Amino acid sequence: MTAIGYHASHEQFAPSTLLEYVERADERGFDHALASDHFHPWSQSQGESGFVWSWLGSALEATDLSFGTVNAPGYRYHPAIVAQAAATLREQYPERFWFAAGSGQLLNEGITGTDWPVKRERNARLEECADVMRRLWDGEEVTHHGRVDVEQARLYSRPETAPPLFGAALSEETAAWLADWADGMITISTPNHEADAARIEAFRERAPDRPVYLKAQHAYASDEDEALSGAVDQWASNCVPGPVTQELRTPEQYDELAAQIGPEEVEANVRVSADLDDHREWLAADIAHDVDRVFVHNVTTAQELFVDDFGEEVLPALE
Repeated sequence: MTAIGYHASHEQFAPSTLLEYVERADERGFDHALASDHFHPWSQSQGESGFVWSWLGSALEATDLSFGTVNAPGYRYHPAIVAQAAATLREQYPERFWFAAGSGQLLNEGITGTDWPVKRERNARLEECADVMRRLWDGEEVTHHGRVDVEQARLYSRPETAPPLFGAALSEETAAWLADWADGMITISTPNHEADAARIEAFRERAPDRPVYLKAQHAYASDEDEALSGAVDQWASNCVPGPVTQELRTPEQYDELAAQIGPEEVEANVRVSADLDDHREWLAADIAHDVDRVFVHNVTTAQELFVDDFGEEVLPALE
């Protein structure tokens, strides 16, 4: 049975406010949460960027939800530090924390002054980091020299079970590749169900028994105009087509491209509606893919309305 989760967007809301939202989501019937891990927001209009690893301890303590985050080890985070942070959360809150590893964007990882490699090289570094983290969770003393360097590292505080290490995919090619090493896949769900299904199939062809999670981009508000205007204001910078966004360094650069994105392009990437029946149908189509979890991200700022209305009208219908 597919479980429905809440996406906690650190780019859009202050950490203290976001904690209130996940508490509310827990009370209204959401089962899980996914939290973003960014140093910068995607645009100036979003305007926040809380440190997710500090926040996760508070969120796990304040709710009964499970939590995951998508992280890009090997740049602003050394994989040994990521492994330690994940192990600590998993030890404190058994079975409730997991995370996904992705190849990242310059927007976040560029703050360390790193030379930003091509996608193929980023994937190779990601797989190397995944191996380092797994060895640390297994209790090994790890010395490794390659794209990342580790010298005689050992984790002494480890959970009974290691955090599931998912891979994040935005393309069929990446989905097929990460099936070789990831414990599961997380990908986005959009109005284009054919493209979503193709990514899922690319992963499942090579990893048929591993879980698949979706992050579904929705825009819900009290009326249609507010839903669409909220989506354009908050999420147009995420609707720029192609891989160019992985090469941008600042929110201002995203805003420059987002100025060329109109409502039609936003609606091609985000499920925009003030009608709860529409949102139920979209999520039912996600569930038809037989995925394990769908994390709903309401990209507008109407979070309380979204959590309350979905908790009352959408989640019970999907059960």
